[in-house]
Amino acid sequence: MERTADFSARSAGPDDTAVIAQAIAAVLVPGDVLVLGGDMGAGKTTFTKALGAALGITETITSPTFTLHQQYEGGRFTLHHLDVYRIDQIEEVIDLALPELFESGGAVVIEWGDTIAPALPAGFALLSFGFGDGDDDRHISLTAIGSAWHMRVPGLKEVLADRLIDRQDDY
Repeated sequence: MERTADFSARSAGPDDTAVIAQAIAAVLVPGDVLVLGGDMGAGKTTFTKALGAALGITETITSPTFTLHQQYEGGRFTLHHLDVYRIDQIEEVIDLALPELFESGGAVVIEWGDTIAPALPAGFALLSFGFGDGDDDRHISLTAIGSAWHMRVPGLKEVLADRLIDRQDDY
């Protein structure tokens, strides 16, 4: 079943993506899960780097494409960064010990996480990254799954009002 995004924001480059990440980091709490999907090279890792910085993590955040999982300490709380692009079968997710990560007291960011939907918790924020018209332009859509994220959407829309894409034409 296709879900409709709660909002979409436009980014004209990494600095704008960082502003979006900062807004989300401001409402992020331990136990939250962010699932990042969308086009290859559209900014998922750039977003995660900015999110980590906004949480106060000073360590360099890199894509865990080959290691599958990186853990970053030193911010408001631990950030777990996963990249499941290389996982071929849902059974391989068991090796990642996702339930333990979800209960670890940190936040979890999963690049390509939409590919492992059956292993995800009941509530999370799905962020979809797509290309815009210009070389650096991106569209970042957020879909709230579960009540905790639905309650945060109005505040995020208010903070990101100048970046929101008018979606009234889609109805």
